[in-house]
Amino acid sequence: MNGAESLVKSLIASGVDTCFTNPGTSEMHFVAALDHIPGMRSVLCLFEGVATGAADGYWRMARKPACTLLHLGPGLANGIANLHNAKKAHSGVVNIVGEHAETHRALDAPLMADIEGLSHPVSHWVHTSLSAADVGADGAQAVGAASEAPGRIATLILPSDTAWTEGGSVHAAPAAAPRPQAEAIEQAAGMLGGPETLLLLGGEALTAENLEQAGRIAAKTGCALLSEWANARLERGAGRVAINRVPYPFDQALEKLAPYRRIVLLGARAPIGFFAYPGKPAILTRDDAEILELAGPGGDLSGALAALVQATGAADSAPALTERKHVPRPSGLADATTIAQALAATIPDNAIVVDESITTGRAFFPATAGAAPHTWLNNCGGSIGYGLPLAIGCAVACPDRKVLALIGDGSAMYTIQSLWTMAREGLDVTVLIMANRTYQILRGELTNVGVQNPGPRAIDMLSLDRPALDFVAMAQGMGVSATRVDEAGALTDAIEAALTAKGPSLIEILV
Repeated sequence: MNGAESLVKSLIASGVDTCFTNPGTSEMHFVAALDHIPGMRSVLCLFEGVATGAADGYWRMARKPACTLLHLGPGLANGIANLHNAKKAHSGVVNIVGEHAETHRALDAPLMADIEGLSHPVSHWVHTSLSAADVGADGAQAVGAASEAPGRIATLILPSDTAWTEGGSVHAAPAAAPRPQAEAIEQAAGMLGGPETLLLLGGEALTAENLEQAGRIAAKTGCALLSEWANARLERGAGRVAINRVPYPFDQALEKLAPYRRIVLLGARAPIGFFAYPGKPAILTRDDAEILELAGPGGDLSGALAALVQATGAADSAPALTERKHVPRPSGLADATTIAQALAATIPDNAIVVDESITTGRAFFPATAGAAPHTWLNNCGGSIGYGLPLAIGCAVACPDRKVLALIGDGSAMYTIQSLWTMAREGLDVTVLIMANRTYQILRGELTNVGVQNPGPRAIDMLSLDRPALDFVAMAQGMGVSATRVDEAGALTDAIEAALTAKGPSLIEILV
């Protein structure tokens, strides 16, 4: 068996059964191995940023890593933005990056690049295989590194000669080590009491079960509950404990956090601004706030919550659960409010909602709190173009669940190739494009950074017209059924029709 075959077999033996691929010449032996070794699903992506974003979504829903197959340094570079997002979301991903054979690297061929140098900023673990005999063990080690709590990025660089040379062997990744138990339970319990105290949650603390535990603590102590603005995965909807997020807009975040003198962090970091603004603080909490990190994202968050329930005497307290809210059918022009109403009325039970709606979507989260139970996913890294690829990974990981992707028109254009993969794989994804034909968030940021009365050239650089983007035509050209609406009733009908059908659909909403 050659090195590529040993790598595929070792990945499968380590529990990796899905590969999001965009291969080139240096990866052809890995491609050939995928062809004749059963057990690995291969999903072709037309851009490396789609492959890396899909692997992020797969981890968030499957809770195990997928692998990507990327072509040399430029292929990895094309995938870096969504690897950045995956790293910030604490997603486990195994990148397989092809490299030139050793004899070719000295020739400085056109595609020669510093792959390890490119890998380190977006990876927790980077390694280059040195021989075919090492490849299988290296692959197993990469899976083990990616699976470390709370999820990590592992990048294995595979020179083509180590792939084609015989002498490979099969290895399996060791079981993940147990996460450390949280400390300072009694201190945290003593801090939580009354309306001036906050339990700020992130990561695994946002499962339905853990939110119920947090709800017991809030009911007993009177503390407030909030989550970070961007969450890798949040369970919400009817029958679950509702939790609001720290707002994205700077001034709103300051106002929201101003009442809290004592804050306990569980899987979350202390709130900071997304950007620096002239004359405004970077830290969003009040100056005299006492902040305790009970457990970080990689800690035992479920264990910490259970211990905190006991320490606060909250075991018998009833959490406040969200009631199902039946929203009337909206009417009128499609805008942030009516689109939110359409979503609240149509989100199906157990749906997965991928949110990259940026500006228009700020109304969506509060309006859908009483919708059917569902999972909500945010962009944790801030690099736009994550939503469509993430929806691919979610749909591959959970083929029995409906996926709704809420995407701004500017964001969609970064990774529009995702539509082709959705069609090719027959993925059950309904894409809603909020087409305001502008980078609306950046118009707001002009004001936030102190630019007054921007002129036509500045506005033109933030506009998506001349010509207007035609998402219906683009979707149909890639095999996805599509329609365009500008009225809320028609939008509701279109969402219901798309959710009834199998396979991908796109709805362009003119707002």
